[in-house]
Amino acid sequence: MRRVRYQVACSLDGYIAGPNGEIDWITGAEDVDFGGLFAQFDTLLMGRRTYEQVAGGTGGFGKMRIVVVSRTLRAEDHRGVEVVSRDVAARVAELKEGEGRDIWLFGGGGLFRTLLAAGQVDTIEPAIVPVVLGGGVPMYPSPFARARLRLTGHRVSEKGGLVLLEYTVL
Repeated sequence: MRRVRYQVACSLDGYIAGPNGEIDWITGAEDVDFGGLFAQFDTLLMGRRTYEQVAGGTGGFGKMRIVVVSRTLRAEDHRGVEVVSRDVAARVAELKEGEGRDIWLFGGGGLFRTLLAAGQVDTIEPAIVPVVLGGGVPMYPSPFARARLRLTGHRVSEKGGLVLLEYTVL
């Protein structure tokens, strides 16, 4: 079965974007093999705000299927993108049952919270960027439920100082 993997860059103090949604602080990935990373996935799952932030650059994701969770976007306005507006956990369960590679839960702390609570997130894989933001968009916004995790991998990016962690959700 395919896994939903929440891979996200976050600051040491747990933010995935600055107070105004800025991501210019995400640095240090000079020695990350992005080709190898992208090859692990064939579906990109994100919330509306993340989609709007990267919408002009979705071509950079190659032939990945893009699924956006939104109550406000109209599917007919976004060709080549699947817009899911209700029964999100059920739709993600269907995606997991389908054929293909893993599903990348890309950005979106609120969507992460929803899917984790629904038991649809299999791994949490933060790339800790060596910066303290002091505020912004949290990786796991409240209110949230407690989740037990098991560390299954870790790596330090020597050039950029990133700490890449992988936890399996128990």
